[in-house]
Formats: sequence, structure tokens, C-alpha cells
Amino acid sequence: MVCQKVLVDEVSGWLRVFADGSVDRTWTGPPQVQFMTEPVAPHDEFIDGVATRDVCVNENLRLRIYLPETNPDDSLKLPVILHLHGGGFCISQADWYMYYQMYTKLVRSAKAICISVYLRLAPEHRLPAPIIDGFYALLWLRSVAQGESYEQWLVSHADFNRVFLIGDSSGGNLVHEVAARAGKVDLRPLRLAGGIPIHPGFVRSVRSRSELEQPESPMLTLDMVDKFLSLALPLGSTKDHPITCPMGSRAPSLDTLKLPPFLLCIAEMDMIVDTEMEYYDAMKRAKKDVELLISPGMSHSFYLNKIAVDMDPQTAEQTEALISGIKNFVNNH
Repeated sequence: MVCQKVLVDEVSGWLRVFADGSVDRTWTGPPQVQFMTEPVAPHDEFIDGVATRDVCVNENLRLRIYLPETNPDDSLKLPVILHLHGGGFCISQADWYMYYQMYTKLVRSAKAICISVYLRLAPEHRLPAPIIDGFYALLWLRSVAQGESYEQWLVSHADFNRVFLIGDSSGGNLVHEVAARAGKVDLRPLRLAGGIPIHPGFVRSVRSRSELEQPESPMLTLDMVDKFLSLALPLGSTKDHPITCPMGSRAPSLDTLKLPPFLLCIAEMDMIVDTEMEYYDAMKRAKKDVELLISPGMSHSFYLNKIAVDMDPQTAEQTEALISGIKNFVNNH
């Protein structure tokens, strides 16, 4: 006798949760999109100027490292960008093609090392699990800088005085949270030089005007926002939780946080652009060092949509402008 699994929740094409607690993340949306969610195998050899390597730090922490090809005679150390991926805290992996195609471009352009964290996912691992993963990755980097841990690529090439956090969508929330935690510890000899939240998932319980009026996009719908957060936030929490609403009344005062300079990247047509701007305004009121990079005419996580980047000249142009803006921020800090 075959027992039929009972479906208790589903997020359009991305995720199915069953009554027995199991989770199926097999992509069931349009097949032409599936390639963006396929894993890319690491390659120690340089392909188009970038090599990649997976590092297992411990049973809970795994990382993918992107190393740009450099001149063997060049002894200049490279800045390090620690990447915290998006996916509503519930889906995606550091080795997905959508991230590979973006972060290989970024490391080539910025001449920087990127380290992408394989984050634990909800609902199996609710928040703050991915925050802990991101923070532990930063502490592991400190241990490499101190000589207590060893990773050849980093020891040979990394400038630990210029470490940046970067995160897309829900990963942008993690940038804020990990930076806030980092401000409470001594990271020396590592220096956290900046944070780059890209289209962060900052929302609140009361829908913003942009949520009600902006069109949904392939990368973000109201259903995805609501269901992912219901599966990821601590039980009993609302969207006013500090992780999703760091500018709200329930969050620690931004004035009290020790944060590095931030580059907040937003898209003009993002469904959650209004609450992202509420965060920017709150950071400014708290006298934090925060720059704003706006991608006109673009929607949420547009630069990860390889089909749009290849087919639409405006998306391609704005993707290059975003990479250029990130490169300039890194170079200036």
C-alpha cells in the first residue's frame, strides 16, 4: 500500500511542504526557466577568467569561492565579497546558475574574490539560522586572516582589510543583520569595509503602496512574500519582525548599531521599493553612511534573470550599471 503525501503548503513552482514535514524544492514552473536553478559544478581551472571552489568548514557551514584570474607577477591583494543569497530564506543555493552567471561577472569586473555561503533554509531551519550561517562565515574569514584556519586561495590572494557583505533580496536582510552582529565583536585583523544589500526583502505587516500598485515580477509576487515569510520567520512572528522590518518600531534603534558604509541597491519598479526606501530614510535619519543606487525601469532581482539579461537590452544595460556601481563602491572603500 502506497501512502499519499499530504500537501499543506505550496509556493508557485518553487516549493511544496507536506504534512510529514518534508519539503520538495524541485522546480515545477516553466521548463525554459529551470536552467537558472541548476547547480554549477566547481572548477579549479579558470573558465572565462574565473575559477571556483567549494569549501566545507564544518557540518553546518559550506562555502563557494570565486577567484578571478590575475597576472602571476601582480602581488596586489584582492578585496573579499561575502555573498548571502536570496530566495525568501526558503529556496536557492549558492551554486545555482543564476548566481554563478552574476558573480563570475562581478569578480571579473571588480577584481575581487567572492565567497558565497550555502545558507540553511526554512522551514526546516527558521530564522535566525541563515543569519548565524552568514555571521559564522565572517568569523571563519577572521580565523583565516589570523592564521588559525587555512584556505590557499584566500591566504594567497585576499585583502582581509577590505571585506564586504553583499546579499540579494532576503540576502539583503542578512547583510543588515550580519553587519549589526559584526559591529559588536572584534574582527581584527579583518575589517568589514562595507555592506551591499541588493533589493532587500524589507517589508511590514501593512502592505506598502508599491506592493499594492507595482506589477508582480517573475522573481517576486505577493504570494511568494507572504508564504516564504510565514515559513521562515520565528513562529508567532509577523512581518514587523526586526529581520524583515529593521526600520520598524520593534527593531533595535538604528542609532545604536555600529554599521560599516552601505550601498543600498534598489529597482525602480520593485514591488517592495517603498519599504526599501523607508529603510534608506531611517538609515539617513540615524546618520549612517549609506549610498543609494537606483536601477530605473527595473523590477526585483532583474539581474539574476539570465533570459531577460540576454534578450532585453535595457535589462542588460542596467545589469552592467549595477555591477559598475558595486565595483566603484568596493574600489572606494
